[in-house]
Amino acid sequence: MSLAGRLRAGLRRTAEHLTARLAAITGAERRAGAAPDSRSTLAALEELLIEADVGVAATERIVAGVREAAEPGADPRELVRREMLDILDRPSIDAAPAAAPRVVLVVGVNGTGKTTTVGKLAHRWRLDGEKPLICAADTFRAAAVPQLDAWAGRAQVDVIKAGARADPAAVVFDSVQAGRARGCSVVIVDTAGRLHTRADLMAELGKIRRVAGRAAEGAPHEVLLVLDATVGQNGLVQARQFLDTAGVTGVVLTKLDGTAKGGVAVAIAGELEVPIRFVGVGEGLEDLLPFSAVDYVEALFGAGDRGDGRS
Repeated sequence: MSLAGRLRAGLRRTAEHLTARLAAITGAERRAGAAPDSRSTLAALEELLIEADVGVAATERIVAGVREAAEPGADPRELVRREMLDILDRPSIDAAPAAAPRVVLVVGVNGTGKTTTVGKLAHRWRLDGEKPLICAADTFRAAAVPQLDAWAGRAQVDVIKAGARADPAAVVFDSVQAGRARGCSVVIVDTAGRLHTRADLMAELGKIRRVAGRAAEGAPHEVLLVLDATVGQNGLVQARQFLDTAGVTGVVLTKLDGTAKGGVAVAIAGELEVPIRFVGVGEGLEDLLPFSAVDYVEALFGAGDRGDGRS
């Protein structure tokens, strides 16, 4: 199955709900002779988007865009599609060019899928011709290193690790040094899950960043925040603190296949104003996909099921 096909499969629950409700809204509008920008149509559209976890701010922007762009006979679905694409299509934050290895910090709260994401990133980048090295900087959770070892084995990538309760920043420093000595192109750092409300743990992230910068100029070159799509708007609350403390440059949205509220990606892009870099649509190594705004919106609207021959 193609990348777009796997994305459509992962978003199927959301797409079925969204397209069915939009079709109902459009049909009711036509039967009543209402315009796409009628008060009843816009109210129904607003309710649907909130249900899909698009978020208040992004929903208001989409509804306002539909109101402004609506013409007699216009299809509300196409207007919504256009507004969503405009919100989601955010440019990546380009880091300054750096000598190898590139250092990628993976952060987030407990249970979002950080460790599995690290393994999947290593796998993807290895297949892309890079030479990744994984850093086991989660030295607090007892099961973290064995779990990371298992994923690294599946991805066929080496891991740098230390004993329990070792200083995570020291492990990061050693990993960057090892990555340089081994000719690795990227070091992927698995950090401990931490609640955004714990100031001491958030401060530790700051220390990790400072030490990484001493190990490699400009490091960390990318900070990926892993968010669980199934928690919806609660993820935005978590994310804002990480943005302030960890210097997040991109988001990885996991577990999209487990929710009917995949519209949360629109909320993230609209409210956090950082690009979504990858999305997780399953448990397999291949199920972490590079984010494409076009493919995402097409998947949300069931565009792959129109009989156009694409897979």
